[in-house]
Amino acid sequence: MAQNQESIRTLKGIGDKTGKLFEKLGIYTVGDLLGYYPRGYHTYEAPAAVGQLKADMTGAVAGILQKSASVRSFQHTKVITASLADGTGTLQLIWFNMPFLKNTLQAGTYHIFYGKVVKKNNRLTMEQPEIFTRDGYKAMMEHMQPIYGQTKGLGNKAITKAVAQALAVRQMEREYLPAYIRKKYELSEYNFALEHIHFPEDQQQLLFARKRLVFDEFFLFLMAVRQLKEKRQDRKSAWVMKPAGQVEELIGNLPYDLTKAQKKVLDEVLADLGGGLVMNRLVQGDVGSGKTIIAVLALLTAAYNGCQGAMMAPTEVLAKQHYEGMCSLFESHGIRKVPVLVTGSMTAKEKRIAYEKIKSHEADIIVGTHALIQDKVVYDNLALVITDEQHRFGVGQREMLGNKGKEPHVMVMSATPIPRTLAIILYGDLDISIVDELPGGRLPIKNCVVGTGYRRNAYSFIKKQVEQGRQAYVICPMVEYSELLEAENVLDYTKTLREALPGISIEYLHGKMKGKEKNEIMERFAGGEIQILVSTTVIEVGVNVPNATVMMIENAERFGLAQLHQLRGRVGRGEHQSYCIMVNCGDQEGTAERLDILNRSNDGFYIASEDLKLRGPGDIFGIRQSGDMEFKLADIFTDANILKTVSEEVNQLLKEDKELLKEEHQDLKRRLLEYLEASYDKVNL
Repeated sequence: MAQNQESIRTLKGIGDKTGKLFEKLGIYTVGDLLGYYPRGYHTYEAPAAVGQLKADMTGAVAGILQKSASVRSFQHTKVITASLADGTGTLQLIWFNMPFLKNTLQAGTYHIFYGKVVKKNNRLTMEQPEIFTRDGYKAMMEHMQPIYGQTKGLGNKAITKAVAQALAVRQMEREYLPAYIRKKYELSEYNFALEHIHFPEDQQQLLFARKRLVFDEFFLFLMAVRQLKEKRQDRKSAWVMKPAGQVEELIGNLPYDLTKAQKKVLDEVLADLGGGLVMNRLVQGDVGSGKTIIAVLALLTAAYNGCQGAMMAPTEVLAKQHYEGMCSLFESHGIRKVPVLVTGSMTAKEKRIAYEKIKSHEADIIVGTHALIQDKVVYDNLALVITDEQHRFGVGQREMLGNKGKEPHVMVMSATPIPRTLAIILYGDLDISIVDELPGGRLPIKNCVVGTGYRRNAYSFIKKQVEQGRQAYVICPMVEYSELLEAENVLDYTKTLREALPGISIEYLHGKMKGKEKNEIMERFAGGEIQILVSTTVIEVGVNVPNATVMMIENAERFGLAQLHQLRGRVGRGEHQSYCIMVNCGDQEGTAERLDILNRSNDGFYIASEDLKLRGPGDIFGIRQSGDMEFKLADIFTDANILKTVSEEVNQLLKEDKELLKEEHQDLKRRLLEYLEASYDKVNL
């Protein structure tokens, strides 16, 4: 947004050190902070009796201390202990390095303690609990407390405080949604929604705020997509390509037969390339359905027509893998077309050599990350652009890569199984092809859904697989520990696993690591140096590691089914039997039913459509699964009905006022321009 572009450091209490921690979370300005929505909410329940407490639960207890707290020193640590009894049981309370609490925790004083209960030496203990007065706790119970994604050194309290301050000093946003749309769908005013998505008083207010912000995200996205469609529709192509005999020959010489679905989609792509109009096609296919060979054959068709083709992948590791796969294929079949790799981590010299090859047309096929759309890359007759894992690239990136040539053909690929009805809305500027068949000869993945009590068995099973020379992934929903969210985190889990499985090479991977670190870890895993990789969903769009045979997903109940299916697709890529172990750590109603769908089927499109039927408007946290797209809050599955509604409204609005010239649409036009500008800015980050 154009508003609130002041640095985060203009807020009270945020200096250089804290500012850098916020930047780690992608928050540079006050506006960024306002758009950093909570990942969940916490409600403080009424205090329980001590006798109702159980190990591993988080909650509150209240009572009068019979004795004053005591302070003891162990080496460099001061330990404060107190005991609370209420007739139903006794609870031990412990704090570390907080000796000042001795003055507060006096005999005869009433307090409410809130924290996690653990069992130590056969007695229930609460470590580092928060301490409240009766009124203070009552105030906490009256509001839902936001929980934000955090980073080391920057906890939830600090982020909450900064957001509250940003809301107090912010410049109010002018309402840009036409009044008749807001009235028709009972949408809140924008500033109200922004404030109450951070600090809702209750679930009803939260859903009201969220509905407006989700509506906005879909509305602006679809307006931008429709504009792209307008620009591209029925454009004559400068690149009319003839079928290439060498490509037909290669298909005949491949060590496997293309499936019927692959042949059908390839025919559609080749018909577009030779049809005289600019191709804009989405190729959707389940994980492992063989989309990449279709892309390679299309790129070769362009090369044999004297043109250049480019393929953009979301990660360096994936780009490198595509490049190496092409080099190997071309070499083994005597194909004299030159692929070249362009990534951000290449040295200046390597980049210079690559740029020269591209400019002089020594390179026929260019493979890389978003580095392909930097200004320094100058193409010669760029006629075909392919993006892999399309949902990772925004509308702006899609258009910018297309602008690199003289209206090149565009093909986008996605392994995210989206029901066709939703895909047509989301990719309104694209024709859709679906590779709905898996190549023969692959062993289906064996699935199981288990409780937390199965963990030790799972570790033993993984150990046996590693001893047989295989590798494994373990997925956790969080990067690091949060006192407010009970979910496994990558950093602690790695330590636990290293203790449980000594002698095995175990490393971790998460999205907050630097690109270079991530690449290095993924390359070591792909090369077999790392035997178990503990990761967040950052590997959802990862590399092809045929030797990985186990996918263990912790807190499976926190993920959407489509996302779980994507994660499962990281294994089952080689000749060995593969397994997916989903650990259900929750006891919510319906969770077992949802996860059982994955147990029954390996078909991503079936899973996505079944999930769509099961999801309700209350399922809004912890189970995002639309990939990154451009949405912070909206989820195409949970919010499918809003998406369909918005699509109809956008179509109607543009039918009546295509150029947004009416007075009532001027604020919308301004906001759409800001949105597109931000979309292009993301490209250059």
